[in-house]
Amino acid sequence: MTEKQFEDRQVKPFLKNLDKCWFFKVHGGSMFQVAGIPDIVGVVNGRFIALELKADNGKPSPLQIRNIDLIANAGGYAKFVYPKNWEDIKRELKQL
Repeated sequence: MTEKQFEDRQVKPFLKNLDKCWFFKVHGGSMFQVAGIPDIVGVVNGRFIALELKADNGKPSPLQIRNIDLIANAGGYAKFVYPKNWEDIKRELKQL
């Protein structure tokens, strides 16, 4: 499964059906976009979330790792999300 398929078939539908959730997809690669921003940014039940989506074989860049760490250290919910850990992430998001 590609990252895009994972996003469109699993992650976005789940977030759309989650109570008290607002999110948007960050479209990276643009000259107008800051590099390393997580793929999905939003709020779940008043808590800031940042999700960096990866295919099973995806590897985060050093900048992505730094940004996820900075967001988590500031009190946000920030995770690398793979198909293999998606069930755990869903449980955590439901508990926010």
